[in-house]
Amino acid sequence: MNMVPEVGDSSSSSAVAQRSPIWVAFDKLVASTALRQENDDAEFVAVVAVQRYLTEPKVSSNNNQFPHSYCFDVTVTDGVCRAKCHLAHDLNHLVHKNKLRTGIEIRITKCSFVYDERRLGQGSVCIEQVEFGSQNSNILYVTNDVFSLPVWSKQGVMNLTVLQNDAPLKFGRKHYLPLWNNEDPYGELWIPYVPPRDVMVDVSKVISLSELESCTRCPNLPLLVRIMHKSKLRFYGKPETKLDVPYQAYFEVADQSGMMSLVLWNSLCPEWYQRMKLGTVLFLQSYGLKQSYQWRTRPTPGDSQLQRFTSVEISLNPRDPAAIINIIPPKDVLEQWKLPDVSYHFITRSELDGLPHNHTCDVIGLVTFVGRCERIKTKGAPDQEKYWTYRWVHAMDGTSDTPFILEIFSTSQPEIFSRIQPMTFLVCTQMRVCRDASHSVPYLTSSNETQIFITGCHKGQPYTSNPQVKSFIQWTKTQTDAGALKRSVIGGHYYFPPAPPVFTQTITDGTAQVPVVATKELKKEMDSLQYREHKRLAIQGLITAVEYVVWPEKESGTSEQASLINAPETVNPSTMSPAQREQDAAGLAVDNYFVSDPEEDVPSSKESVLSSKSSKSNGQVESHTQQKRRMDKQKHKVAKRRYLTRAAARAQRVIEAQESGQISEELEESADSEPEQDSEPQERDTEAHGADHLNRNTLERLKLEKDPSCSWESTAWSDLKGQLQEHFSFDFLHPESIPRKFDCENKEFLLQYNNLHPEKWIPEVFSVEQDINQYTPVVHNGYYKVTILGINHQTAINALFLPVMSPEDPRSVGLPNDPHDNTLFSFLTTGFVCPEHSTDSVGTQPVFLAPGEIIQNSAASLDNLHVICLLDFYNLGDQKTEVFINKVYKMTDAVLV
Repeated sequence: MNMVPEVGDSSSSSAVAQRSPIWVAFDKLVASTALRQENDDAEFVAVVAVQRYLTEPKVSSNNNQFPHSYCFDVTVTDGVCRAKCHLAHDLNHLVHKNKLRTGIEIRITKCSFVYDERRLGQGSVCIEQVEFGSQNSNILYVTNDVFSLPVWSKQGVMNLTVLQNDAPLKFGRKHYLPLWNNEDPYGELWIPYVPPRDVMVDVSKVISLSELESCTRCPNLPLLVRIMHKSKLRFYGKPETKLDVPYQAYFEVADQSGMMSLVLWNSLCPEWYQRMKLGTVLFLQSYGLKQSYQWRTRPTPGDSQLQRFTSVEISLNPRDPAAIINIIPPKDVLEQWKLPDVSYHFITRSELDGLPHNHTCDVIGLVTFVGRCERIKTKGAPDQEKYWTYRWVHAMDGTSDTPFILEIFSTSQPEIFSRIQPMTFLVCTQMRVCRDASHSVPYLTSSNETQIFITGCHKGQPYTSNPQVKSFIQWTKTQTDAGALKRSVIGGHYYFPPAPPVFTQTITDGTAQVPVVATKELKKEMDSLQYREHKRLAIQGLITAVEYVVWPEKESGTSEQASLINAPETVNPSTMSPAQREQDAAGLAVDNYFVSDPEEDVPSSKESVLSSKSSKSNGQVESHTQQKRRMDKQKHKVAKRRYLTRAAARAQRVIEAQESGQISEELEESADSEPEQDSEPQERDTEAHGADHLNRNTLERLKLEKDPSCSWESTAWSDLKGQLQEHFSFDFLHPESIPRKFDCENKEFLLQYNNLHPEKWIPEVFSVEQDINQYTPVVHNGYYKVTILGINHQTAINALFLPVMSPEDPRSVGLPNDPHDNTLFSFLTTGFVCPEHSTDSVGTQPVFLAPGEIIQNSAASLDNLHVICLLDFYNLGDQKTEVFINKVYKMTDAVLV
């Protein structure tokens, strides 16, 4: 694309306006007397950014606070210019469900222009109704640099400074929040780490922390301290908040006399938070002193001999007094200052089993499994739009066959949190031990002061000289990259810890370990699920039908499903029918499953849809020749991937692993040698066993598809299902729900696929030719579709049950080892299937009973059995929801206390 003209030149602006549908439409909107526009034939535009910020307080007619705490700005482009628009509150649910997201095409069919009545000559376009087009916009792939395109403006109306400074359009807000949580720094306001400048320090005037503890008022003397611990950010803003940047962060700082808390406040957080790291030495020349807040969590010091001062804490404020902060470069830190070193308490996996609940420790390990990002509502917060983000990770350290199981919440380190991947070295500090009598395997969860570090971040960290870290590095030298890659898994449905063997509910208030809801309340619960939110609920009912479904399912109906997904859809809450609103809220749409055919020499169905939409809606941006050249290139890439042999593909992955495996040198100078590689005969043996396993899977599929015994219904189900008031069907296994083998060659796609969708479009990550089904699933041949009838026979729900059948499944870690009778109810209770024989005739795979035999032998025992079912709900985004059965209890396994 040719260079675009600058916005400030009137002749250039005129030239852009003639070629830009956005410019024409919005100029017409501002010129209209009604300041409102409806156009069902509007051009499709691409979404390049969706950004969130606090709204202003509004009061409804009954004097209740306006239900929305946040609002959204949406930046769109037609490939010629871009424009930032405000999203009407009625459409917020499209962002909450991740239906309106970056990378897609939309048609703005209704919009208005709203002047800011408190600011002269300023206003913004408000999007009031949209229609969805392609899920991967071609506009973005043919535009050189989306974020350098000129910005739509109208002299005296559009505030260009607001747009260029990355500030929100409305309510006078100064900054954006991250899209999916409130803990992460986001936007241009936040200053990244910069090397510190040289500072002159006069230690003769410095006051010690022990002297500061006894002060009745803040002394006018400087402090010289080292940062020992660092908390994640806390955002305490509300719609009525008047502060521009309402943030807070805690640090524990120490000198030779002891350790004290330091608090960084408000606008100082964007300036200093990312520059103040563990081990950083601070020279504070102006600060405040106040009584310490006694109810907050505190880290456990690595050095138990270090005295703690807890009655007062140091405050760094933008004013009254204005803090003066200096960071001392490491080369200028002198030993005679006697500042304590940052100390750690690293443990091995073999030591974890002997540690008590809530014990604090640090760990290092080689990552073998990374779960997808999930969200849960912040506990106890009145704001129902506040979420925590977290993910599950497995890491080995060589001292046990069992990995560390880590529950890692956002630590205000988004660039690290999003890059956790298999085959990387992971350090987690200030983790808390979680153990319960109901499950034997402890796990670790992050605390408010947890910091995480991965490959690329270890150099210069204080822990590099720790003996436990050095011992771990020595173990990694004995491992091969090929061996690590073989056991590396990413994504999919995962739950931990296992549910307790007995379900407990309190008689007085009805509270339980998992909330018990009436089946008629399920719709409300599902409607409230936001993007990537996980929720576990319990219901009482009867299991009335079970069916085993082979996976992947046949490709029949794929074109029909694709047409449903890619068909343009108008979203206007005020004009949708009740049935449409119900389907939109319940998220009952199915996902397309596409399987490449090696014999095909045509673009995939996905590519065809994109091509047709591009030629229809973006003809002015991409010529026919450009489109054909791009599609030929994509087709060549896909064909290349299809015809790659398994051995060649594996070899490529191993090569990539070798290239990315030189990470231990960050931790220790002597640990930079390449790991040993597997020999070629071993690779051939592995491939042969893999081919045998695939052949057995194919035979099993053919057998199951013809087996009528793979389903069961209770005797009364045929009569009862005709009397239902509601029947929810979540019986389709989405490809996103299956864990996949990690692929180093395509790690960027796999990481983004399992991360939260980004606020801004990232061209190097999104690719129309990528599909999750190209990546090897981890031993899943099929699943059970279970129908649960509510105890009052008014509502039923179809849910999935996916038992663990392989040690490669990440969910196998922590499951009980006790064998059971392999009945269907035993599966639903324990979550796993016991093999009939440890190996097959080839000696490589365990042997299990056929699903048809299991159902035929034991399903009838479920007839008319009153049970409690724990259900895991998870919103995948874009109207896709998965519902898995976590555990089933008999009423005899429930107690009231």
